[in-house]
Amino acid sequence: MSEPSGPAVIVDPYSSGALFASALAERGIDVVAVLSAERPPEAYASSYQPRDYRDPIVYRGDLSEVVDRLRALDPRCVLAGCESGVELAERLAPLVTPARANVAGLADARRDKWAMASAVAAAGIPTIPQICTDDVDEVRAWLVDTGLVGADLVVKPPKSASTDGVVKVAGGVGWADVFTANLGRVNQFGEVDDRLLVQQYVTGTEYVIDTFSQDGVHALVDVCRYQKVDNGPYMAVYDTMRWLPETDPEIPGLLDYARRVLDAVGVRYGAAHVEIMLTEGGPLLIELGARPHGGGQPRFNRIATGDSQIDRTVRSLVGEPVSETYRLARHQTCVFHIAPASGTVHGVSALDKVRDLPSHHFSIQNLTEGGPVQATRNLVDSLEFGFAILSHPDAEQVAADYQVIRGLERELVITSDQPAPIG
Repeated sequence: MSEPSGPAVIVDPYSSGALFASALAERGIDVVAVLSAERPPEAYASSYQPRDYRDPIVYRGDLSEVVDRLRALDPRCVLAGCESGVELAERLAPLVTPARANVAGLADARRDKWAMASAVAAAGIPTIPQICTDDVDEVRAWLVDTGLVGADLVVKPPKSASTDGVVKVAGGVGWADVFTANLGRVNQFGEVDDRLLVQQYVTGTEYVIDTFSQDGVHALVDVCRYQKVDNGPYMAVYDTMRWLPETDPEIPGLLDYARRVLDAVGVRYGAAHVEIMLTEGGPLLIELGARPHGGGQPRFNRIATGDSQIDRTVRSLVGEPVSETYRLARHQTCVFHIAPASGTVHGVSALDKVRDLPSHHFSIQNLTEGGPVQATRNLVDSLEFGFAILSHPDAEQVAADYQVIRGLERELVITSDQPAPIG
């Protein structure tokens, strides 16, 4: 049977998925966009480049119609561009490109965090104690049964991404109110959170393992260490993401755990993004994304390592060898801007100095003088405010420039008065 020679299909080519089009075009491969809804979710709208796709196919509830249109194109693959496209991509790939598809029977485990945790636990892999339900009394009984009454908890949706809707409940105080208030909430993808996860709050060091898989063999693309902080009542606000050298002593254990998780949820082909908390008792899965690392990370990974999940996908599709690991070429850190409060912001020009830092590679900030700012609650807020990529041969220079950025942020003045109306 001949290798398919048609286009690559990207479902929801937003966020890092938008990078597929140019990378594939450079190798002479067309890209067809399948959209899971008429419009991108608001969090991804700015990343969508419709000019890159001649005739996007919009899924309107009839899967067979989309399958028939795609089969006629003889595509090489069907891949999710970002989290909002994972479910549809996982339904389409086994029907359209079965040789490059994940295990169909485990599709839910690659999107729904409860199904994910259940599949991982069923494989004998340690997981965070948790429950998923729409019944507050069921949670109450679970807390008693597991001895977690009075423990720190996390309440979060089983779907969504970017710490959207994630709430830490210190000492479990008021968990039922948090649960009730968030049940039925509409998340950033426009989906109703009709169930919620309640889990034990675990501490340790958080890592992300980025992989690329072929025929169930999971190659390592990069490893980053997250630093997160509490920002008032908001937990797990992103502070930094630092690329690690391939020689870091924690990587072998983390990679072994990540590969076991990938097997447990049925990943066979494509990019994946595995977030792991390394606790005193060993690694525990936070969540997995069956798609490239978001936020445009692959383009920055090219600077740090000379490679990315996007590039490995392209090489795979043209039949070239794909690396099994990586080498860190430059010390690199992503610094996420943090707003301590909501209000009107002044002194924005202070952040112009970020571009003058010796390790500055890229930065973006979306504040305007006298305009509104939202207290940073999650990754979406961080990306809306802005971030800086610091990259340099000297790790100490990167660390020093990080401190400068936090100092520049302290020069901002946020007042509670509302900005004047326009017009």
